[in-house]
Amino acid sequence: MTDQPFLTDVKTLRERARKHIEQGAVTEGYKANRDNVIKILNEALATEIVCTLRYKSHYYRAEGISAEVAAQEFLEHAQQEEQHADWLAERIVQLGGKPNFSPEGLQTRSHAEFVEGDTLREMVVEDLVAERIAIDSYREIAAYLGDQDPTSRRIIEDILAQEEEHADDMAGLLEGLDGK
Repeated sequence: MTDQPFLTDVKTLRERARKHIEQGAVTEGYKANRDNVIKILNEALATEIVCTLRYKSHYYRAEGISAEVAAQEFLEHAQQEEQHADWLAERIVQLGGKPNFSPEGLQTRSHAEFVEGDTLREMVVEDLVAERIAIDSYREIAAYLGDQDPTSRRIIEDILAQEEEHADDMAGLLEGLDGK
């Protein structure tokens, strides 16, 4: 502990709050480069949209003896990926940015790929690969944001935790398909 006061004096907090009110939630205490953070969050948004679409495709196309179990996982994951996209879009708006939902360039903005797969096994493999990509990229994003933008970091960390669950689910499905 230092001898420094825990909190800026109330008078100073009040004065700072009245400055630049058009910036909403972004106060003088925000330390990150907003343009970079918005770009990064838009890439994560594209990743979540691509993952939603891939999982939906797999949900409707799943066939075979294990299809019912896999399809339910695909649907649940699609819904969660869509929720992640909503969280990211909301944060982008809070930062004064514009969420990029344009289908043009979606694949190039996304960290994950849209690979359909022809068999149930191939679908599960592609979903697992995409989750592993998201895990690594979101871990890097969280480290990059650090203490500069704790709110965006927390959102990314919350998404990361679910992506790790998704990867575990896909690995379990893959084991079941491979008869292990």
